[in-house]
Amino acid sequence: MATARPRRSPLSAAVAIADTASWFCALLLVGLILLSSLRESPAEGGDGEKVRGGAFAGRPCDEIYVVGEGETLHTISDKCGDPFIVEQNPHIHDPDDVFPGLVIKITPSRHTRER
Repeated sequence: MATARPRRSPLSAAVAIADTASWFCALLLVGLILLSSLRESPAEGGDGEKVRGGAFAGRPCDEIYVVGEGETLHTISDKCGDPFIVEQNPHIHDPDDVFPGLVIKITPSRHTRER
C-alpha cells in the first residue's frame, strides 16, 4: 500500500528557499571576510612608503583624535592646546586610564605647539 506524500504549500516552499538563500549568503560573507583577512596589504603613506608607529606624530589635532602609543592626556593637551579634554569626553572615567586607540574629542586651539 502506497502512502500519499503530503503536499507542501507554496508559502512553506518560499520559506525554505529563502532560508537556503540566507544561509548561502551568510557563508559567502564569512568566506569573503576570511579571504580579505588572509591578504596582507601594508599601510602606506602618500609616497608609497610604509607607515610606522610614529609617522602621524606631526599631524594636526583634529576634532576627533585617536590616542597613540605612549600618549597621555597631558601630552595630548599640550600638543593640541586643549586643557578641557576630560570635561569634553564623559566616557573617560579615569584620566590615567588612556590607551592606544581610544577615540577622544578635541577642541583644537589656533596656537598648537609645533614639533
